[in-house]
Amino acid sequence: MSEADSNKKEAPQTPVGKAQPATDSAPAGTAKPAAAKPATKPGKGLAALALAVGLGGLLLGGYAYWQLQQVAERESRQAQAAQSAVDQVERFAEQNRQLAERLGRLEQLPSAEEFDERRRLLAALQSDQQRLSDRVEQVLGASREEWRLAEAEHLLRMAMLQLSAMQDVKSAEMLVHEADLILQKQDDPRAYATRQKLLEGLEALRSLPQLDRTGLFLQLGALRGQTARLDALAPEFAVGEAATADSSRSQWQRWTDELSRYIRVDLDSETEVRPLLAGQSLAQVRLALSLAIEQAQWAVLNGNSEVYRQSLAQAQEMLAGYFSEDNGQASGLRRRLGELAGQPVEVSLPDLAPALEALQRYVEKRQRADEAQPGQQPVEPAPEAPQESSEPEEQPA
Repeated sequence: MSEADSNKKEAPQTPVGKAQPATDSAPAGTAKPAAAKPATKPGKGLAALALAVGLGGLLLGGYAYWQLQQVAERESRQAQAAQSAVDQVERFAEQNRQLAERLGRLEQLPSAEEFDERRRLLAALQSDQQRLSDRVEQVLGASREEWRLAEAEHLLRMAMLQLSAMQDVKSAEMLVHEADLILQKQDDPRAYATRQKLLEGLEALRSLPQLDRTGLFLQLGALRGQTARLDALAPEFAVGEAATADSSRSQWQRWTDELSRYIRVDLDSETEVRPLLAGQSLAQVRLALSLAIEQAQWAVLNGNSEVYRQSLAQAQEMLAGYFSEDNGQASGLRRRLGELAGQPVEVSLPDLAPALEALQRYVEKRQRADEAQPGQQPVEPAPEAPQESSEPEEQPA
């Protein structure tokens, strides 16, 4: 390049607003305008060019970055689409495998004809099972009713035993009532006559007077315990007024007054004087009283009125013969024995044998009716038949 060009390049290096000092060779008026123009125009163009180049590079860089972002997003979407396609292919493969397994299992299933055959066999089995369960329920129901009837018969026998052995009216009444409840739950019109006999016996028991045998036995036991504490009272005589010391009284009179304190003979006594019991005699009287009252207790438990009254009368006679009226303990015991002697110890008990016979006849009729029904014999077990037929023969015996 020429020097002019080099000068042009060097010219913009000088500041635009500063004027160079005037030289001696050029005049002041002509040198300033010529130097200002070449200095400002090339600088502005270069600055504008540099700015345009910078903006263009910036735009080009931004466009390149945007293209890179678009490419990256496109690749990411393609990668996701490829991954989803792979997952879908795997799902399709898994579904195909499951379908193949199902098809394999379906191929192993029996055919429609086999299904129909099995369904028919199942229906036949269910029908047979239902018939068998109905028969079992019928047999068990009949056996339960037979057990209940046997229980009613046993309760009635126990009531008869309570009346005959212990004369326990309350226990017999409860047992007969329970037997009637069993027949009531049967709800069988054929049991009408049997229930009538049972209720007749039950009402006969309820109409009997209530005997408190236990209370009467305990009362006699308490009185028997009092006999061990009986004591005989010694006779006492009222001493008259002491005689005043008088010299006129003789020595014989003074001795008589002193002796009357210990011995007195009363020929005109209005009360009967009992012999004085002491030692072995008193123990024997106590033992005899205790035995008489104990015999009365036995009569209470066995319902023997004659023995009961005789024993109490014997105890009263011993109290009256060996103890005086002034003995309050003996008098109270004798009065109490007299009150207990009027208590009843036995009643006329009803007979429950007709009710038992009616119940046995009802059981026999029921068994014959069950045996006459069709379809019962194949179900009933063979060992139970002889037992049922033998029971009515043993019960009347």
